[in-house]
This record gives sequence, structure tokens and C-alpha cells, in this order.
Amino acid sequence: MRAVLTALGIAATMVLTAADAWADIKVGIVVSATGPGSALGQPQIKTVAALPKEIGGEKVVYIALDDESDSVKGLQNARRLVIQDGVDVIIGSSLTPVTMPMLDVALESKTPLLSLAASTAIVQPMDDKRKWAFKVVPNDDIMAAAMLKHIAKTGVKTLGFIGVSDGYGEGYYQEVTKLAPKLGLTVTTHEVYARGDTSVTGQALQVIATNPDAVFIASAGTPAVLPQQALRERGYAGKIFQTHGVATQEFIKLGKENVEGAVFAGEAFSIADDLAAEDPFRRAHDEFVAAYRAANGDTPNIFAAHLWDTAALLKRAIPGALKTARPGTPEFRAALRDELERGKDVYLNNGLSNMSPTDHNGYDERSAFLIKVEGGRFRLVK
Repeated sequence: MRAVLTALGIAATMVLTAADAWADIKVGIVVSATGPGSALGQPQIKTVAALPKEIGGEKVVYIALDDESDSVKGLQNARRLVIQDGVDVIIGSSLTPVTMPMLDVALESKTPLLSLAASTAIVQPMDDKRKWAFKVVPNDDIMAAAMLKHIAKTGVKTLGFIGVSDGYGEGYYQEVTKLAPKLGLTVTTHEVYARGDTSVTGQALQVIATNPDAVFIASAGTPAVLPQQALRERGYAGKIFQTHGVATQEFIKLGKENVEGAVFAGEAFSIADDLAAEDPFRRAHDEFVAAYRAANGDTPNIFAAHLWDTAALLKRAIPGALKTARPGTPEFRAALRDELERGKDVYLNNGLSNMSPTDHNGYDERSAFLIKVEGGRFRLVK
């Protein structure tokens, strides 16, 4: 066993040969293990130990780095991985603002980039830069469309909005304001806050002042608790809707009774226990959970599943790429990119993936499940 350490001493453990063979497949991983995005990056760094050690008969080397939730650090890590480590593919980052500068590295080095972040802007509009970028988290527009349709069906006419002040929150705001008029919904506010903020009381009061029928919160991880808690503590009794970024037990544990009843459109992973044992989404979930528990001794969350799913896409794509070229070569990286683009009907924890030359996310509304926080659990809305 050998540990590949991040700059902060975070270890990603894997089985390696005594010396890296030239044919080994090198996978660079950049996650936000510290900083405001650590709620996403910490479970992802732990997932590295559960990833496959061999694909297509070749050993896989994982080089995991922490970007500290900082876009400059993420860019530096990406450059180091392609220049110093000679990776065949980059996975990362956990956050949209950190991922975006990495697109330039992917293009310059002609290295596939599989992002763990959520914003549609990572893969759309398709251009030369995004030709090398793929994304395992469903696009904002898919989840937003499923959520807004549900909101409209509940009789809501006016909708307040609070989101994080970065690519995730703004991406959702753009989708919500685009879709709302078509569904007879009026967005009454656009309040924002930073992931690292400790209070959003002012924003909550601004929303309440517009007296909306419901409030839409666009945030991820434990920071998503703050707006809902503030709204409830200030007496707001209307419906509250969240995004798939809240699908962690930490969200429920921290929010407690304040987050009960929250509804969001999310991935199958969160409600897998409500699916039949033979459901392909359930099988993808159970395989991941078993591998994660074997490696770490505890239960993973959806952010950990993001990293696992990228490895699942690589597991499908690498054998085909190996027929074209050997790892460590530009030809292999190009072939791997092409194989990722050809992936069809791949059931993941995040959805049913069908990539194409024009769609490097590959999901449709079959990947969006309506989920409710009920009795301290995530339950499928039937």
C-alpha cells in the first residue's frame, strides 16, 4: 500500500505496484476537502479508497489533491496533475467556481475532465473547451424543471428565492426565472448569501416581506440549512423547496425539525431504499455503498457517490480506449474522451447516463426524483 498525499496531508490510499509501470492508468482527483466546500469534498476524498484498483486489465493510480475550495488552488492542482504527474484524466472539482478555470487546463492539455460540481455552465454551451469536459451531477435545468413543475402543481403562484452567491446558486436562479413564467409562477425576490456565512436573517426577512406562497432555496450541503432555519424561526409557515445539493444526512441532523417537509428534486441515491431490489438504480446504489463501507467502515452520502459515478463512467470507457492506445499518451486521452462521449444507458447513483457529442451530462427527467424530508429521512414522493 502507498498513500498519495494532498498538500494538507490528506491521504488517498490505494494499492500500487512498487514502481509505477508506464502502462498504469493515472487518474488525477481534485476535491474541496477543506474550506467552505468541505461538506462535499470530505466524503469524496474518502471515496478514493473504494475506487477500482484495476480497469481493463491495467492498474489504476489515483493522485488526490485538495483545492481548499479555492479556484486558484484548483487551477494550480489541475496544471500540476497534467504537467508533473502526466494523468490520463482529471476528476474534479467539487465546486462549480473551482471547476470552471480547470476547463482551460483540460483543453490545453487535451485531457478529459469529469467534474463533480453541479452547474450546467460546466458542459453548456458545447464549444472547444467543453468538448473535454463531462459532468456526473445532473444539470440544473433538469432538476429545476422537475421541481418547478411540482411546485406549480401544488397551487403555488408566488415564489421567493434565496441562493448561494456562486455558480450553483446563480445557475439555479437563471433556470428558475426562465421556467417560472411558463408555469404561471412569479419570483418575488432574489436574495443571496455566501457559503461561509453564519447568518442569513436579513435575507430571510427580505423574502418574508414579499409574502410568497413558497420559497425556493438554492444551496448545497449544510449551508442550505441556514435559510430554511431562518425562515422558520421568523415565523414563515409556507412551503419550502430545496435542491439536490441538500441530500445528506448532515443536512437533516443539523436542521432537525426546521427542515422537516422540505421537498426537492434529487438523485435516486437518496431514496434507493424506497426502490425495488431489482431496480437498476437500486443496484447501482447497493454496489457503491458496499464498496464504500468496506473501505471506510461507515455509510456514504450523495457527494461521495458523485466520485464513485465518475469512476463508473471511466470503468465503462477505459476498455474501449485501451484498444486504441496505451495510457500516458495523447492518443489514449483522446480515445478516452471519445469513449466517454459514447456512453449509453449507464445506471448511476446520479441518474441514467446517455452521453453524446452535444450532451456531456447525459441525463433527462428520468433521473429526477421528487424527494421529501419526512420523519428525519429522505423519502420518495409518490
